[in-house]
Amino acid sequence: MNELKNLIEQTKKKEKINKNKTEWNWIFKVVLISFTLSIAMSYVSTTTIPNINIIAGTVVTLLFIGLGILFDIIGVAVTSADEKVFNSMSARKIKGASLAVKMKKSAPKVSSLCCDIVGDTCGIISGTATATIATNLSEITHINILLVTLLSSAIAASLTIGGKAIGKSFAMNKSNIILYEFAKIISIFAK
Repeated sequence: MNELKNLIEQTKKKEKINKNKTEWNWIFKVVLISFTLSIAMSYVSTTTIPNINIIAGTVVTLLFIGLGILFDIIGVAVTSADEKVFNSMSARKIKGASLAVKMKKSAPKVSSLCCDIVGDTCGIISGTATATIATNLSEITHINILLVTLLSSAIAASLTIGGKAIGKSFAMNKSNIILYEFAKIISIFAK
């Protein structure tokens, strides 16, 4: 009886060590992906927006905001979706269903990747892009830079927050469809 208890204790300790190691691996990957994605998006934002007109810069900024909202929707959908639906679809060999099952089983990581890494990075980059646009707009119009920056930042923040609020509700109501469509698209590249 004592041997069984000792074996159970040892197994629990090994599982805890493996879990901690896995969590640290994931944290390292998240930081590395965030760093790389931030550099890439910052590069695009920094090299394009100052060199194009205000309308084109605004379009690029709106694309960053939209991308952040889209990935936030996907992240929420993954956590809200019903795995049973995708298990059934996977059993019938429907394209993308097996990937949807894998995503659902890894929902915390997929959600973190979509909402935190891509979504938040887009939010930060759109903020930087908005500041650049505000500076350019102030120079062209000779309007006080503080006023232009405050208004531009408020508009960008409102669009981001409002878009994410609408997107979360939509994602929760249509989670299975969103996850399935996302999995279908990803399955094209996941081979």
